[in-house]
Amino acid sequence: MYMHHDSVKSPCVCTALRKAARAVSRVYDEALADCGMSTAQFAILRHVGRGEPLALSRLAEQLAMDRTSLYRALAPLEAKGWVGIAPGPGKSRLASLTAAGRAAMEGAEDSWQRVQTQITGTMGEAQRAALESALRTITSLARQESH
Repeated sequence: MYMHHDSVKSPCVCTALRKAARAVSRVYDEALADCGMSTAQFAILRHVGRGEPLALSRLAEQLAMDRTSLYRALAPLEAKGWVGIAPGPGKSRLASLTAAGRAAMEGAEDSWQRVQTQITGTMGEAQRAALESALRTITSLARQESH
């Protein structure tokens, strides 16, 4: 496949984001390993805890995940007894934290906060806010492109 020379001059946004995501996830995953969870699991627990009971379709939307990937990600959390899934209105299913799930999430918050403080402290507030804004914009643009 022939690539236009102009495309080589402009770095791929997707590749740059994936590299950054892998590097940052690795740091958070290492911090959360002693708590028995990954960064992705911690994020799911936090989202469920903020909106429980939370419809799985809404949770998938909030996490920018397709429902199939979300269901696979929820399975280990259910197996650990951290999340309960119950029928909701119509065909919906609702996620809620169990007492064990709330305790696991709360137990991991200090480890998460240490990494968060380290990264954001190094970046500075202005750069962190700019990054968050840029990522929201990119996520919004990507969602528009996929529909």
